[in-house]
Amino acid sequence: MPNSKNAAKRAKTSEKSRQRNAETKSALKTLRKGLLAAVAENAAPKTQDAYRAFCAALDKAVKHGIIAKNTSIRKKARAAALLRKSAAK
Repeated sequence: MPNSKNAAKRAKTSEKSRQRNAETKSALKTLRKGLLAAVAENAAPKTQDAYRAFCAALDKAVKHGIIAKNTSIRKKARAAALLRKSAAK
């Protein structure tokens, strides 16, 4: 229970931020799963679209402070390596 009016407002905004962050992180996981599924199917155009969507979502999450910049870079590098590996097959 907040002790002051300001603490109550802060708790309210923190809860909104927490929900928004959880929603975005969940969407990132869904996009990643879509990318993995596209790679498993070996459908080149679908894979490229999924990769672009995943990278765009990561960049937006970084811009809004939901994930760290290096986390985004690491996830994009791993996704790109996966694409290269699937293209080499």
